[in-house]
Amino acid sequence: MIVALLNQKGGVGKTTLALHLAGAWADKGKRVLVVDADPQGSALDWSEQRSREGLPRPFGVLGLARETLHRELPEIAAGYDRVVIDGPPRVTGIARSALLAADLILVPVQPSPFDGWASAEMLRLLDEARVFRPELRARMLLNRCAARTVIARETAEALADHDPPVLGSRVGQRIAFADTARTGRLVHEVPAGLIAAQEIAAVAAEIDGLAS
Repeated sequence: MIVALLNQKGGVGKTTLALHLAGAWADKGKRVLVVDADPQGSALDWSEQRSREGLPRPFGVLGLARETLHRELPEIAAGYDRVVIDGPPRVTGIARSALLAADLILVPVQPSPFDGWASAEMLRLLDEARVFRPELRARMLLNRCAARTVIARETAEALADHDPPVLGSRVGQRIAFADTARTGRLVHEVPAGLIAAQEIAAVAAEIDGLAS
């Protein structure tokens, strides 16, 4: 299964989610590859930092920020149970290529009306891709939710009948995620990351349910 995290709005946590979902699946014994399709190369930077820290790599990270992604990835993905594409921060040819390569599109949004509006271009692109690939599935994911806030609940309710639908699982605004970005770690590897790791595991399990 190839999962692409896409949203043209920057700062929604695509790279963090891509790495941690990959980590959750790898922790379950799956063969996982992260494809860094963002020209900024943040996932590759994380992988290099992990290597400098002398930590084992639970999954591979491959840089492939090219518009030919959809043609190159099927052969590469054949050796893996899960491939996670960390998409670019803008709607580009690379993003369109990722749409053609993926089985599931995950659109991370923060619990704010502004994030929903900012995702509109991405959703239009998804509609275009479905003309060629009507079987393409997509889900929105609420990320960086502050605990017990009204806006998170209202955003979830507003998206309840949305197309694409929102996942039932959501991810909170956790300091542990920022710490792992600097150290090349994953939240389940740090003492303060228990709740964050549980949230990521719930998202990964919900996506697994879509694949079955």
